Amino acid sequence: MDTETVDQQYTQLQTEFADVAKSVQEFAAKLQTAAQGGDSNAKEWLLDLKQIAIDVKDEQMQVNNLLTALHQFVANAAQEVQQAQAQAQPQPGYQQPMGRMGMGMGGGMGGGMFGGFLGGGFGRAMEMGAGIGLGEDLINSIL
Repeated sequence: MDTETVDQQYTQLQTEFADVAKSVQEFAAKLQTAAQGGDSNAKEWLLDLKQIAIDVKDEQMQVNNLLTALHQFVANAAQEVQQAQAQAQPQPGYQQPMGRMGMGMGGGMGGGMFGGFLGGGFGRAMEMGAGIGLGEDLINSIL
């Protein structure tokens, strides 16, 4: 899997979460209108919708936690690879056998094996602590 695919999937996930938030908000507006119009069930349904929104938010927070943990795992693995590469550097005057030249794990990606991953949109978002999901303001606006 390459960094472009990870970034695309992360962007798609953000889009899906935004769609969920929009749908919840639109449905809440309809229920509020119905409650103001005298529908006796609408207020109870608004409470139900608020609970659903809280449950969805909790799920989205767990997805964020998982993504953050995965990002940290990859970052740690990249750091370990870089440390191993630094320790494996030949001493001055040492001639590396021709058969092993150019076989490093860096892959020319800058920053080691995972440099491209960590430099992608997903990696940057996770490093900045970017979250995806329903916001408190949306949930509070339901009632």
